[in-house]
Amino acid sequence: MAYVIAEPCIGTKDTACVDACPVDCIHPKRDEEKFEGSEMLYIDPVECIDCGACVPVCPVSAIFALDDLPEKWSAFAGSNAKYYGK
Repeated sequence: MAYVIAEPCIGTKDTACVDACPVDCIHPKRDEEKFEGSEMLYIDPVECIDCGACVPVCPVSAIFALDDLPEKWSAFAGSNAKYYGK
């Protein structure tokens, strides 16, 4: 897993990262059925190409490289993978 979305995204779900992602690996999008019921966005750990395009556009600084993920948010690596069933 290259990048992880963590706690600051909860309740925000700003989709600037979705638009910036060149491989479409951040979901749910605003037009997807799961968007309203989801508390945050998630990065697919298999599809992510580790480009980092999503990081600077996140208005709440919720996206971290896995190696830089703060310990207090380490569980979010698992929740991102779980969202995609991986």
